Amino acid sequence: MAKKMVAIVGRPNVGKSTLFNTLAGERVAIVQDTPGVTRDRIYADVDWLTHKFTIVDTGGIETDTEDIIKKSMREQAEIAIETSDVIIFVTDVKSGVTATDMQVADMLRRSKKPVILCVNKVDNFEKYESYVYEFYNLGIGDPYPISAASKLGLGDMLEKVIEEFGDSDEEEEEDDTPRIAVIGKPNTGKSSIINKLLGTDRLIVSDIAGTTRDAIDTRIKRNGKEYVFIDTAGLRRKSKIKDEIERYSIIRTVAAVERCDIAVLVINAEEGITDQDTKIAGIAHERGKGMIIVVNKWDLVEKDTNTMNRVKKEIRQKLAYMPYAEMLFVSALTGQRLVKLYDTIDLVEQYSCMRVQTGVLNEILTDAVAENEPPSDKGKRLRLYYITQVSVKPPTFVLFINSKELAHFSYIRYIENKLREAFLFKGTPIKIILRERKESR
Repeated sequence: MAKKMVAIVGRPNVGKSTLFNTLAGERVAIVQDTPGVTRDRIYADVDWLTHKFTIVDTGGIETDTEDIIKKSMREQAEIAIETSDVIIFVTDVKSGVTATDMQVADMLRRSKKPVILCVNKVDNFEKYESYVYEFYNLGIGDPYPISAASKLGLGDMLEKVIEEFGDSDEEEEEDDTPRIAVIGKPNTGKSSIINKLLGTDRLIVSDIAGTTRDAIDTRIKRNGKEYVFIDTAGLRRKSKIKDEIERYSIIRTVAAVERCDIAVLVINAEEGITDQDTKIAGIAHERGKGMIIVVNKWDLVEKDTNTMNRVKKEIRQKLAYMPYAEMLFVSALTGQRLVKLYDTIDLVEQYSCMRVQTGVLNEILTDAVAENEPPSDKGKRLRLYYITQVSVKPPTFVLFINSKELAHFSYIRYIENKLREAFLFKGTPIKIILRERKESR
């Protein structure tokens, strides 16, 4: 099930970023096994009680302004509002209701999205109670007094957020059509690939980077099987962003990846793989999605007998954190090898949905331990008792051990590699969850 998106909006200096950081907590930090993915994060995953959702930070909204930067910040917020399922509207109790608050409230009403009104900086409820009532004048429901800095009142606010999610995912869960998000930088040929597969100009194709700002779903039927392709806004390097709105196209990529089963990263063969490509791939990797790397415009590359191997090696080095990814070299313009994308999608889907019997898993585990003894520390050795698969997409396993402290990362990676040797798991990450079990005397 795709995580819900929650946008945090409001005028400048009301504490939006403080609320974002408080809700995100340590998840804002860089993910260890995905280098460089989240250094400038404007989104974060939140776990609250039994619920998981994604929050999006936005720039402050100035409604009546001709200032280019402030106008751009308003456009950024509008993109976040469009993409989100619920909106948290942050105001400032110490400033009271301002004219800008009124204009933002009017903009949010027109969005037809559920809005949670938060009155921030209420670090003393008794002192500010009467001030909070003023915010009923905004006409968008009950105000929730909070202090993002002091972490006060957040529980009631989050309960309301969860309540607004409703049960809208039920219908989507029943549809088992594979969903493929086509991601990558602008002007790599993402829309052209879908158009070629579809056989018609369903999506706008242009040489101007960033033409596709919306994520568009396209349903394609081939040999009696249906696929849903999600075309996303391309991402470009921050140093090249002249229009700040492009930075927020990452929101659409995150939203599309959340809804997909398999991500197709499109790389421009003439440019080769870039740091930005690795960051985009990391969005799918950290969310456990199947991964296919498509090197497009391969017809434009001057080749010798070793060109493809050289490019493959470079990509594998840059994407060392996802060695499982499948790779294709295609041309959207000529259609060269593009039909193989369907076969690769089918292959990755098969492995991402694979279930392995517990008995077979434990035979693999026993052989792995016999071949390479687990590490020990100060006379105490890591013991691996039992492994079982608990879910798919991605294949997820629970490994029962005696001590997490003794479970060195390299040894767990060794177990993962043994599972891949036995069952391949092509194109999909696999997840191993460690559970401690007390040793019986």
